Amino acid sequence: MENFLAPLRPQILSIFRIMAGLLILQFGTAKILGYPAVKAFANVGVGQWPSWYAGMLELVFGALLVVGLFSRVSAFILSGLMAFAYFIGHAPRGMFMPLVNNGTLAALFCFAFLYLAAAGPGPLSLDALVRGRR
Repeated sequence: MENFLAPLRPQILSIFRIMAGLLILQFGTAKILGYPAVKAFANVGVGQWPSWYAGMLELVFGALLVVGLFSRVSAFILSGLMAFAYFIGHAPRGMFMPLVNNGTLAALFCFAFLYLAAAGPGPLSLDALVRGRR
């Protein structure tokens, strides 16, 4: 029973990458494009530090992750961005505990992207198509 999904590991890795990319992409679209409209990101102006820059990274590298192009580099950059978000934006709010400082999502994204940087995009990706591994 424990290995019933084992034959689907490569495809599940691709689905994980796509979903992680879509989830981070929504932060980029909210900050840069204003969609979806989120009150917390309503006043992000061009060049505003750090929100606008984070939004650009989330938008560009999130989209690249969704399609699976330059996946390892994109995931590595996003992992660093999420570590930065945690240590600069959340940890200073008091306790170091993510549950207390609202940093759980940033910490989870950080390690999810770090895993993707190490594991690669999976077979359902443009990276795999370009390299002929489809």
